[in-house]
Amino acid sequence: MTIKVFGHQAPDTDSTGSPLIWAWYLSDVKGTPAEAKLLGEPNTEAAFVLEKWGFEKPEIIDTVAEGEPVVIVDTNNPAELPEGINGTDILAIIDHHKLVGGIETKGPIDITIRPLACTATIMYDLMGDDAAKMPDNIKGAMLSCILSDTLEFRSPTTTETDKALAEKLASELNIAIGSYAAEMFAAKSDVSAFSDAELIRMDSKKYEVAGTNFRVSVLETTAPEIPLGRKASLMASMPDVAKEDGVDEVLLFIVDILKEEATLLVPNDTVKTVAEKSFGATVEGDSVVLPGIMSRKKQIIPSLAL
Repeated sequence: MTIKVFGHQAPDTDSTGSPLIWAWYLSDVKGTPAEAKLLGEPNTEAAFVLEKWGFEKPEIIDTVAEGEPVVIVDTNNPAELPEGINGTDILAIIDHHKLVGGIETKGPIDITIRPLACTATIMYDLMGDDAAKMPDNIKGAMLSCILSDTLEFRSPTTTETDKALAEKLASELNIAIGSYAAEMFAAKSDVSAFSDAELIRMDSKKYEVAGTNFRVSVLETTAPEIPLGRKASLMASMPDVAKEDGVDEVLLFIVDILKEEATLLVPNDTVKTVAEKSFGATVEGDSVVLPGIMSRKKQIIPSLAL
């Protein structure tokens, strides 16, 4: 039975590339049939990476069958996975986020969760000597995952392990990291075709703070003026998105990759309180700039308070 390898819902580059990398490893190196899957439409940067390296977009699924073998990558949070995930035969979890809890397995499994910036970096280490067998498109996917998750080494999640591997892969592929990262970020910044609701959900995770459920959304961009130009309509869409998604509030952070800062949209007093208590910000108006805030995982989620 073919193993399904997938990451989290609202797939970014790491949750698109890492399933491809691990499915290649299982199938071509270990001789165990595996296929990469997606739990949603990839974002614009991930779509660019697929085309750049000649991958077909993996099949998008929203359900999993009882007892089917799966490998979960880039998450361990049941809220970001299909309903019924605990009924599958989970073979392994490879992740770089905090342990959430709630996943149950049918027996002992391989779990690797490491404090690195990128799931793909962990996979390289897990492959050992077999990593030398990676073809160029798998190397390209791995490089792309690292550059995306580290924001070209700007993110505080970046480790020397991530950076050294990215530089090694870029050298082997004869790619200039700066120019390639700029291409990726330009693709990520092209959000003109998306509705407000799609933008809010594009890169988002659910998180509870003091009994209040939030959808914590991040838009990483080199052109923040594009989403900020839609500030009013984005804020007007937040109540409907929150209601449809079963949360109380939406927090939308627009991360300026080049300036290394985030702008939080402030549509109401609850979000104003979050901004003030979480980040020590002084809020005047319907948005606030948070200098140095780049990472949802390391800076935003751990700081959230009400």
